Amino acid sequence: MEQNYIEIIGLIAAILTTTAFLPQVYQTWKTKDVSSLSLPMLILFFIGISLWFIYGFLKDSPSLIGANGISMVSFLLLIYFKITYGKKKS
Repeated sequence: MEQNYIEIIGLIAAILTTTAFLPQVYQTWKTKDVSSLSLPMLILFFIGISLWFIYGFLKDSPSLIGANGISMVSFLLLIYFKITYGKKKS
């Protein structure tokens, strides 16, 4: 039963941290302004969340798998936007 409470805390944290990135993705898509996004930071962060995603599978943690899976998609979009929209401004 204690494990369920731990996973609930993880799920709440996952929802909050994952949804924190969604406004940035939307704003970047809407404005096509990528000037404030650092490509090295996006890539490093993507690698980090990819490793957390793998770790979640190894630990059989739905909160880690779900949050980092969604975050991976969000950061792939930001990387795509940075590359695509960044070229148009040059």
